Amino acid sequence: MPTIESNNIQSTTSEQKSPQTKNSVPIFEVKNLHLHYLTRFGEKIHAVSDVSFSMDQGEVLGIAGESGCGKSTLVNGCMGLFIPPLKPTSGDVLVSGESLMNREPDEVRRNVLGRKVAMIPQGAFNSLNPTRKIKDLAADMIESHENTKDKKEIYSRLRERFRIIGMDESILNSYPIQITAGMRQRSVIAISTLLNPKMVIADEPTSALDVTTQKSVIKMIFELLDKGVFSTMIFITHELPLLRHVAGRIAVMYAGEFVELGTTDQVIFDPRHPYTKALMGSMLSAEPGQRQRKPIAIEGAPPNLAKPIEGCRFADRCPVVKPECKKNKQVMRIVADRQVRCQYAS
Repeated sequence: MPTIESNNIQSTTSEQKSPQTKNSVPIFEVKNLHLHYLTRFGEKIHAVSDVSFSMDQGEVLGIAGESGCGKSTLVNGCMGLFIPPLKPTSGDVLVSGESLMNREPDEVRRNVLGRKVAMIPQGAFNSLNPTRKIKDLAADMIESHENTKDKKEIYSRLRERFRIIGMDESILNSYPIQITAGMRQRSVIAISTLLNPKMVIADEPTSALDVTTQKSVIKMIFELLDKGVFSTMIFITHELPLLRHVAGRIAVMYAGEFVELGTTDQVIFDPRHPYTKALMGSMLSAEPGQRQRKPIAIEGAPPNLAKPIEGCRFADRCPVVKPECKKNKQVMRIVADRQVRCQYAS
């Protein structure tokens, strides 16, 4: 697994480790969110269950978990984007106190996506139309949300945004295939944040990049946060150690649930949930004192979410499981100043 040392990034992110101000109304809030997929046979796949968190100005929340744990489904829920077969079961998502639930898809695309919540996707090349220039793709973003057709004004805004992020404006006249992977990712970030959204969700934005380019992309994202282009950010990855350098808090997700939510140092250096411990133990780490440690695979597989689960969702893979774990539903509780979904964590 590629690792990122703190040099060149820590100075950019250090001020984001804690919220800048505490607002009476959070910038972004998720309340007891439950999401499911409805199959053609009428079955409900409960992909996200009982997820709650809130974020204030300047906060960065990292979300980590293995593939299939529900991260991408949660992203759609956080954007209020419920495209069948995905449906909300219960709960709420609010931006500055305004709910994103129960809205028409066209209204969500027009007034929510890009304006209130924006996503930086994982695959920049897949997100850009290869037959259109960068400037035209960005112009479409503005025209679809604002009542303006003035190309001169739009291109002027694009040049200014590219100047802010340190990119040559000549890239605007390029097709995606003509620029490097790093430039494509930066272009996607610029386009995604053109309307200055309150919340940005970065869905593994560096996974397809080399380590050097990862550093520059992450640095650029945080420069936009520092400049107030957007207010808060969720950074999603399956590489938990990477979050040490980008997030102030970390939520660990397993089988659709948050199993641990705490500060970055708490989760990485002092995990309390058995899954968080196993996840950290399964990864290579460049942290001092851990470089010689061999990763240990997590045995078994996540549960089938199409079937009812009575007890702990990690019980069948947990190395310290007790008989009661398979019977009692686990809820988040405070353990060592962080939230943990385990009645035996201490």
